[in-house]
Amino acid sequence: MDGEVTVVTNPYVKVRITSSLSSFENRRRFNKRITIAELKTLLEMNVGVPASSMDLEIFSTTDRFLQKIDNDEAVFGSYPVDDECRIHVIDRSGGQTSELFDDSKVEKFELSDEAYEQRKESVRSFLKKQNLGRFNEEEAAKKKAELTIREEQQKTAAEAISVGSRCKVEVPGQPTKLGMVMYVGTTEFKSGHWVGVKYDEPLGKHNGTVQGKQYFECQDKYGAFVKPLNVTVGDFPEEDYGLDEI
Repeated sequence: MDGEVTVVTNPYVKVRITSSLSSFENRRRFNKRITIAELKTLLEMNVGVPASSMDLEIFSTTDRFLQKIDNDEAVFGSYPVDDECRIHVIDRSGGQTSELFDDSKVEKFELSDEAYEQRKESVRSFLKKQNLGRFNEEEAAKKKAELTIREEQQKTAAEAISVGSRCKVEVPGQPTKLGMVMYVGTTEFKSGHWVGVKYDEPLGKHNGTVQGKQYFECQDKYGAFVKPLNVTVGDFPEEDYGLDEI
């Protein structure tokens, strides 16, 4: 590889990873500019094969063998690697699949919450230092305020919905459904205000009973609970699906 110039157009590539130790396949994204030695170190954490004991092979996106990776000093991108190609890791250490996944002989480590709180190099400590996640008081307060406003909007919307009304349910990512309002109010299964709907078609999740409590009655798979802001009350006549035709 001495004297060669490698031109890397796309710095990253998504590859499939398999190994001789396991039948599992996973995907990782690697920088093409890393060396093969660095790649092996990353793969060691991924498949559990010691970097010093692994051989690598490249397969095409259709699993056709391309070539072996045999130069630890070479740049990863100098090999024919494309998105969705496969890197197969061969273990030369003599490890067995059963040994890799058998945790019966591993001593279990348990750490109390108090002891974890005292650790300075933990994820929790890092989040605290960086004021991230739930430790960002300003962000946490902002989210709490947004949730409070949203729930007030849900409550106001619920107060305008009457049991027995025809309705249209529009939930993001789901098809529009028609039905009848069967219940309006709070529930025991989750906080906030909810609307129980009996759909015209079996597009629901239950029969009006959730976690052992009956809120309304309908056929199984016709009932559902949705947030009030996803419900529009109006003149939505039940469609004729031709069920009386033969």
